[in-house]
Amino acid sequence: MYLAHFGITEPPFRITPITEFFFTGANRGEILEALIYSICEVEGIVKVSGEVGSGKTMLCRMLLEKLPENVESVYLANPSLSREEMLYAIADGLGLTTTGERVGVIMSMIQSKLEEMASEGKRVVVLVDEAHAMPLDTLEELRLLYNLQTGNSKLLQIVLFGQPELNAKLDQPNMRQLKDRIVHHFNMQPLSRDILENYLMFRMRAAGYRGPNIFSSDAVKLIAKASNGLMRRTNILADKALLAAFVEDTYYIKAHHVRTALRDSELDPIQRPARKAVLLTVIATTLFLLAGSAAWWMMQQTEGVAPFNSPKAKPSSVSLVEPSIAAVSNTSAVVAAPITTKQTSSAKVPTTPTDQPPTSNVTTKKPDPISKPEISENTNKTIPPPTSPQKITPTTSSTPEVIQTILFEQRMAAGKQLIKQKSAVASIQLFYNESVNAERIERFLSRADKLGKLHEIYLLPIKFGRKDGLRVLYGSYPSVDAARKATNTLPKRYREAFATSIHIF
Repeated sequence: MYLAHFGITEPPFRITPITEFFFTGANRGEILEALIYSICEVEGIVKVSGEVGSGKTMLCRMLLEKLPENVESVYLANPSLSREEMLYAIADGLGLTTTGERVGVIMSMIQSKLEEMASEGKRVVVLVDEAHAMPLDTLEELRLLYNLQTGNSKLLQIVLFGQPELNAKLDQPNMRQLKDRIVHHFNMQPLSRDILENYLMFRMRAAGYRGPNIFSSDAVKLIAKASNGLMRRTNILADKALLAAFVEDTYYIKAHHVRTALRDSELDPIQRPARKAVLLTVIATTLFLLAGSAAWWMMQQTEGVAPFNSPKAKPSSVSLVEPSIAAVSNTSAVVAAPITTKQTSSAKVPTTPTDQPPTSNVTTKKPDPISKPEISENTNKTIPPPTSPQKITPTTSSTPEVIQTILFEQRMAAGKQLIKQKSAVASIQLFYNESVNAERIERFLSRADKLGKLHEIYLLPIKFGRKDGLRVLYGSYPSVDAARKATNTLPKRYREAFATSIHIF
């Protein structure tokens, strides 16, 4: 749509891996050269790890193109293969006819073929994409294949491409034999802000653009923050920003174009509240807690209950709701919040909604019908009983506020139930966040509810180092293949907005 507007011959930010758009910056070029050297000269299994959308598949495609002629490659694009299926796939990649043959025969055929190719001076490498999704039994079979050798030389090289979950899988005790055979580890780092600017213009020029830089510094900064330096996210935002500029009939990409892309893609940048705002929030919360504690103590005193610090006292827990920042400017207003004051300063403690005579909560005995409860003489000041606990929902905003997150909590509970189901093997990951913004996810869930797809959405908590994140999944499927096929039936807005991947339970 916008190709002629910017003078380019093809879309520059497609998420489909196209080797003409391979970016050698951010150590991608160095990793490619190191992989070629490792396959040609070094024995041992090689592992390449990186986050979703960091460019692993593109690197794998480039490796297939750059390997020397004496290296034969077998590319396994579908890792969710059983042990037997993987052997058949490798045999097929080597050009063997395996129809009707047993697994043991297939293994012998593969070994014979590898020995034949080694005698001709050829090397064979198996490239496994999305290796984190490969079953443990299949990974173990790969290790057994790697053990094949003739004389002092190995017959097979193996390169594993996978997400960080691959590292956790290899750390399992039953995977230690495979892990010990990994001699090289390469990690795909996210793009820094400076490199990301070069990446954007590299893609534009690879698509035929010949003009000056069209991305403003503010636009680059916003893309870097929202994408976390991941190439796939960067491509999605840059593509939508170009479309926004085209609609506006301008040739320069500004921050508001990226914000338009963000709203359309639901990839909000991580909010990092200023230190001053954080300090103000802490002060407000502390003052309100002190005020609430004082009000609670006053209630217990008027009811004849022992003070909080009495060894006989067993105070009930009181849940407090954080105030707004505006409440900090008037401390007296905060203290008086739970008390309704009339003309006099006396207090009356109601125990029922119908203003029946109060009863003490200290003893289990029924009160003397003649005696009266112990209360102050003046009774024009009313202190309400403690309210039921209210949950404080975390937000990324610098101003604490109570928000309704009914759908958020519902789908979090559904996610916990999902991972307990034995029939659920995989799901479609729409996106993930490195921080939990319950308010934004609640809006997303509301839109899913209007689409009639809320029951298909599941939320799973995840960890990014010490940070709490969130994974947003769609549907549950009995196999990885079923999940991959289901991506084609996703609602149109999800297919266009998200760079989906398959999540394995």
